[in-house]
Amino acid sequence: MAPSTHRPRWDPTTYLRFADHRTRPGIELIARIPDLDARTVVDLGCGTGHLTAILADRFPGARVVGMDSSADMLARAKSEHRGIEWVCADLADWEPDAPVDLLFSNAALHWLGDHEELIPRLRGWMADGGVAAIQMPDNWREPTHRIPADILDDGTWPAAAAEALMRDRLASPADYRRWLQPATVDLWETTYFQVLTGEDPVWGWVTGSVLRPVLEALDDDERTRFADRCRSAYRDAYPAGSDGTTLLPFRRLFIVAAV
Repeated sequence: MAPSTHRPRWDPTTYLRFADHRTRPGIELIARIPDLDARTVVDLGCGTGHLTAILADRFPGARVVGMDSSADMLARAKSEHRGIEWVCADLADWEPDAPVDLLFSNAALHWLGDHEELIPRLRGWMADGGVAAIQMPDNWREPTHRIPADILDDGTWPAAAAEALMRDRLASPADYRRWLQPATVDLWETTYFQVLTGEDPVWGWVTGSVLRPVLEALDDDERTRFADRCRSAYRDAYPAGSDGTTLLPFRRLFIVAAV
């Protein structure tokens, strides 16, 4: 897995268009965290801080830190959630100033490459008796990701756009278990059958996440052509039902590791 070099500019409004679908996996991950006397909680890739605030409620006596590389996301978090430390930094360079009792990350680590180095580094941050709880999208083999990859790989687009598309960076569950040991590791996958509404909802979904860096690498004309091709292909791959809604299956990998 190649290291990631591009960090897209995140738009909180676009990302939160599907807030219920995007936060549900994180809420379910929090429910699987075992009871522990957490003094320090760190949320890696905290975004707008909704899940960080839930963690703060779950562990009221803890120092809670939300870390994200997007100043726009953190500005939203700071305006809505008090009593939490917010840190703007790149996870590739940042590290905590003390051992962490709960290391949490919802839909963030898949943006980084070289998990063989990343995961043991995160494991090294954990305090004795600590827990790591991680969720990452694992939908790379589905049309949400294959369609833009096939379009970009036909050679008629700027190389920067093709390079900006986040390809599959996830390792196998066995690898994650091995990298986190000797912790006790619980792994599972869940496919969410998301019911989306509105015009071209799958396009709306991916432009709030995986396609943001791609769109930033295209000029206005290229962006229009790319959007037209993607929208058409998504309509074929995910046709609307008779009630006007669109069903989007989306798979995610969950990891809970207890030291």
